[in-house]
Amino acid sequence: MGKIIHLDLDVLKPNEPSIMDLSKNLLKCRGVKTVDVSVREMDRKVETVRVALDGNDMNFNEIRAAIEHTGAVIHSVDHVISGRRKK
Repeated sequence: MGKIIHLDLDVLKPNEPSIMDLSKNLLKCRGVKTVDVSVREMDRKVETVRVALDGNDMNFNEIRAAIEHTGAVIHSVDHVISGRRKK
C-alpha cells in the first residue's frame, strides 16, 4: 500500500496561534519533512489557510489532531499523493 507523501489541506483556524506556530506544531508529526502554510482569507477572528505537507509515511490522524490542538479544523483535503520516495 502506498504511503502518504504529500497533502494539501484547506484549514480554518483562529487568528492565534500564528501560522508560524501552526507550522512548527505540524513539523513535530511523524513523517512530516516540510510544511508550507499560506493565508487565503483573513477575518477579524479567523483565517482560512492552505497547508501543504511533504514527507514520508505521514499519519493523517496525527496531523488532524495537531491541527485541532491549535483550535483549527480541516475544511477539506484538496490533494493527496501516495507512493514511495527514492532514498
